[in-house]
Amino acid sequence: MTTRWDVVGFGEHSIDVVYRGAARRVSPGGQVATTLCTCAALGLRTAYLGVFGDDEHGPRLRAELETRGVHTGAGLTRHASSRYACIFVDESGDRTVFWQRDAALRLRPEDLPRDLVTSARLLHVDNVDEDAAIAAARLARDAGVHVTTDIDQVTPRTMALVETATIPILAEHVPRALTGERDPERALRMLRQRHHGMLCVTLGARGAMLLDGDTLHQAQAVTVEAVDTTGAGDVFRGAFIYALLRGDSPPDILRFANAAAAVSCTREGAIGGVPTLADVEALL
Repeated sequence: MTTRWDVVGFGEHSIDVVYRGAARRVSPGGQVATTLCTCAALGLRTAYLGVFGDDEHGPRLRAELETRGVHTGAGLTRHASSRYACIFVDESGDRTVFWQRDAALRLRPEDLPRDLVTSARLLHVDNVDEDAAIAAARLARDAGVHVTTDIDQVTPRTMALVETATIPILAEHVPRALTGERDPERALRMLRQRHHGMLCVTLGARGAMLLDGDTLHQAQAVTVEAVDTTGAGDVFRGAFIYALLRGDSPPDILRFANAAAAVSCTREGAIGGVPTLADVEALL
């Protein structure tokens, strides 16, 4: 019998080298990995699909995910250096990210295990390996599985991924790049012409916005003393997924996800900042 997961994630994990003033810290991260760790911390059954390098960091990254409740049995290992990101955090907690990725880590559409992709309640993808992400999203959607996204860059294939996902979650600049419209609400309403499900955009310190049919929902970010904003958007997505699968209303989904992201900003690191359900509820 096929294992049924709450969430299967396809996309990036990484080793994060974080510089804060004179301090240097090395920790696990990556956008999809952080989202899955958030889902697991909130109580969902999660599995990861991606490619690990065979260097010294690959086993560490896999072990970190497993320790946090993310199943990695479908993950591939290849002769490659692990993806790493250099993250510079300023005094306000904002960060600048530079990253490098070995081409051998690329996942291709033919690498996708169909049974895993279609055995979940929800598939979450980023757009790093865009062709494979689109193929996975199509497999999942055809099987009646929700598909959410972490889209933070725009390419000629981005609109195809947006159209294939059931609930695209976009970084702030993406709707503007896709439509030419600077106002986030008007940009989402323009995207509505090509996508009929919920559309979400994260707005950083201004919270998030969700278009559900013709109804726009907006939730302000929760004010906290920020230490490190690394991974806040990834945690937002994990909490969004949890609240969605729990059956929350759109306003409550945004409220819960914003609170989880706020908690993560009070801690250092991407995966290191992942909150528990009790953490989020305490802030709410």
